[in-house]
Amino acid sequence: MNMRAPQLCFEPADELAALCKAGGDPLRLNVLRALANDSFGVLELAQIFAIGQSGMSHHLKVLAQAGLVATRREGNAIFYRRALAHAERRGGSLHGALLEAVDALQLPAQVQARIAEVHSQRAAASREFFARTAASFQAQQDLIAGLPQYRDSLLALLDALGFAAQATALEVGPGDGGFLPELARRFCRVTALDNSPAMLELARRRCEKEGLANVELKLADALNDPQEPADCVVLNMVLHHFATPADALKQLAQRVSPGGSLLITELCSHNQSWAREACGDLWLGFEQDDLARWANAAGLTPGESLYIGLKNGFQIQVRHFAKPDSRSALTHR
Repeated sequence: MNMRAPQLCFEPADELAALCKAGGDPLRLNVLRALANDSFGVLELAQIFAIGQSGMSHHLKVLAQAGLVATRREGNAIFYRRALAHAERRGGSLHGALLEAVDALQLPAQVQARIAEVHSQRAAASREFFARTAASFQAQQDLIAGLPQYRDSLLALLDALGFAAQATALEVGPGDGGFLPELARRFCRVTALDNSPAMLELARRRCEKEGLANVELKLADALNDPQEPADCVVLNMVLHHFATPADALKQLAQRVSPGGSLLITELCSHNQSWAREACGDLWLGFEQDDLARWANAAGLTPGESLYIGLKNGFQIQVRHFAKPDSRSALTHR
């Protein structure tokens, strides 16, 4: 009588096997590299790596099964990003080591060029929206969260920071200039940057009407054009218009003087996809933890946060991030 050998159970090793399988393909490793500081939809990744959508979907499924990528729904679209490694989980140390090795990779020049093209397409869509809707800017903003709904909370946070009389401020994307009078009253010099001539014209009219002599308006790219650092950098409902929010925070952190502050007013993550068409939003808000993680990677320290629930179902987060003063740290050693 033949006795069948008992089947061995390898279940504890399943997670490790999935991780090893996912990391065993050069394209998947390059996808992980591309997702280091960004998130992309499957069509964007297919464009970046010049393969069909079905092929890219297969690779993303393998990465997701291994816990290497996470998904986030943005309305009707799904975006992929790298999942964080957790050392306490089985395979966590291997996960972390894999990502560390992946980050040392240099993406092929063609891939870098296609990533830049995707970013450019996102940015162009945002600029086109504001050029088209400048005349109805306030009505568009009021559909979700206009300045009156968060002004008092933002000012309370701003005033609690106690800036010196000679402090300077920079507002990125001032819109129609509604917050510039508040900044002009609190800072000796205020600079406002916008890459939309139509929106900057609205801000100019506001400054003329209010007689804001200490405000300078500049048509500029806040991320790439040279700009003198300011003690306080302000972004009100702007970050969700940037093509790459995590990279944008890194660039904006360089616009903050040592010992200064970055103030961000943003929507919390939501699923109301109509905001894309109605308000030109590239991203449907942000998770609080994501903003904190991106700011930390940019060398900023999270400070006080305020949250405002709106009757239309949206929630606003008002966040303060501080830039450590390395000079003062050195004098205290």
